[in-house]
Amino acid sequence: MAHFAKISENNKVLTVHVLDNLNMQNVNGVEDETVGQKYLEQHSNWPAEMWIQTSYNTFNSIHKLGGTPLRGNYAAIGYDWDETNQIFWPPKPSYPSWVKNILTATWESPIGPDPTITAEQQSQNTAATHFWKYSWNENDQTWNLTNYLA
Repeated sequence: MAHFAKISENNKVLTVHVLDNLNMQNVNGVEDETVGQKYLEQHSNWPAEMWIQTSYNTFNSIHKLGGTPLRGNYAAIGYDWDETNQIFWPPKPSYPSWVKNILTATWESPIGPDPTITAEQQSQNTAATHFWKYSWNENDQTWNLTNYLA
């Protein structure tokens, strides 16, 4: 099955449709996105160029089955289509300072990716004695580590 995002004139994902792969094969029997787009236009009365193929298995520019990632992220309602970078972007977090990381198709703090919980902290999380979590402090532009007792 192939998945296609229906996008609006302002590049917002309106919905995602599943299309049988047979409906996107060209005359040589090869899957072709443009054939799928034309099929969807004919059956939905929505312009072909506003149907963009997306991969159910792609998240943060990684294909979870080891294949080739397609367009950064699997599209979802409310995502933005970035035609220039060929990426479906989730909504921006509520932090004005966060920026797009084109390589990972993620939003990041201005000082880089989220910090990682240490092995010791993770073992405490697993033991349910503590719960360690990093949260972004927009005012200070820093990550704060919080320890919640279980």
